[in-house]
This record gives sequence, C-alpha cells and structure tokens, in this order.
Amino acid sequence: MSTLPSRHLGVRIEAPAAEVYAFVADPTNLPRWAAGLASSCVELREGRWVTESPMGTVEITFAPRNEFGVLDHDVALPGGEVVSNPLRVLPNEDGCDLVFTVRHRPDMSDEDLERDVAAVQADLETLARLLSGP
Repeated sequence: MSTLPSRHLGVRIEAPAAEVYAFVADPTNLPRWAAGLASSCVELREGRWVTESPMGTVEITFAPRNEFGVLDHDVALPGGEVVSNPLRVLPNEDGCDLVFTVRHRPDMSDEDLERDVAAVQADLETLARLLSGP
C-alpha cells in the first residue's frame, strides 16, 4: 500500500472553534467561502448534498457531526472519482486554527497540485475573513 504526498494548509480564525465548526459543517455555507468547490447553491437532493463546481456537478459528503472538530468530507467528481479531504478545526485560545490537507493524487501534475493548493488556501483565507471579528 502506498501513501499520497500531502500538503497541510491552515489559517487562524479569530472566532470560537465551536462557531467555526458549526458554520463550516453546514454545506449550504460552502458558496460563501469555498469558491474552489461550490460555485452555486448547495442543495440536498435525495439525501445527498449536490452543487455546481468549477469541475462540474459534484456530490459532497461530510463526516458525521462530532465534538472533535473533524470536518472531513468526500467530493464525488463528475467522472465518478471520489476525493477525500481531511479538514480540522483546532481550538486555539479564544480563536481556532483551521487545517486542510491537500493530497497529491496520482492523476495530478505538479502544476495541478500547485493550482489546487492555491485555490484551497484562497478559500481558507476567505473563510477566515468572513468569520473573524472586526
């Protein structure tokens, strides 16, 4: 068994971890901060969260709600491939850190990986601006 190379991206959010978790765990909020994933509203269709993305129509499945800050989610791409995305909210004093792991999948070139990393980092920074106090 082999492992995929990973890049861990993070941002500091000046808001309580529980508030950040609740906001991020709600798939309907994705268009407000995750342009790399949800370019339109996220709808619940037959028990599945579906949205239009830059990659086409995708289905998103989040880990069950939990007290540990785990927001892992799978994204089923239009071609049927499922990409697993580890995401964590880590309490840090009055705020929190949000950490997203980007994996270098076998079908990705180094350039594809760098574009993915840049898009995810931009999304995380948008979320931090949206949720951090004035």
